[in-house]
Amino acid sequence: MRNRIMRAARLVLCAAAAHAPVSASAAGLDISKASSNFELVTLGDAELSERSIGVIHMGNVELTSGRIVAADPLAQPDRPALARRVAPGDYPVTLYQAFGRIAAAGMRFAEGKPDHWELAVLPGQDVATLKDGEIFGYPVDAGLGCYMDADTLALIEEREAQVQAQKPDADINYYDDVLASDLDANKGHYALHRPMAGKKGNVAVFWSGWGDGFYPVFWGLDKDGRPLALLTDFGLIENADGRREPKVQ
Repeated sequence: MRNRIMRAARLVLCAAAAHAPVSASAAGLDISKASSNFELVTLGDAELSERSIGVIHMGNVELTSGRIVAADPLAQPDRPALARRVAPGDYPVTLYQAFGRIAAAGMRFAEGKPDHWELAVLPGQDVATLKDGEIFGYPVDAGLGCYMDADTLALIEEREAQVQAQKPDADINYYDDVLASDLDANKGHYALHRPMAGKKGNVAVFWSGWGDGFYPVFWGLDKDGRPLALLTDFGLIENADGRREPKVQ
């Protein structure tokens, strides 16, 4: 199986970059302490390279309903979609690489620099209930993260059933029997996976930083609150800079 480093779930709290606008409107959460890497989505490839950050333009994720699932696709594929929706469409996913691993994953919905950032939540989650040092995010137990539309889960289940029908006496593992070949084409780091050929709906799958853990997702919004970007921070870098690896807390 893929090479990954196992770590206990942890929350990395970073000092905010002075030029990164943040939202402090939610009581109980200082989002500037949750990530200092919001600038990643505003820098060009050349600027990121100067900071020792590699950029991987994966291609577009097809959001057929606009309900985005950010999760470990193997450990929790049926995780609920984020509470905020976007218009259905095809949106580009960019991976930010440092120290040979994926430091963050972004999705773009419109051009422009976000005016402020908010923590992405699931329906029923309320940031006002968070205590100091707490944050919402998703758990990783298979060393992977993803972006996909909530409707794509049905295609994953359809593919799994198809493989099972071809191997009726075998125990089917979606990674080994389906996903591994896509990931292997990119050294196991990422894949734009289409569960069912000919059907709209795919999954952007990528390494999750150092591996297993607990990772927050953030919305980059314009001044009117419209989503411009989504960012998953894997706690690998600080201040959008890959020249020095942060110390593990």
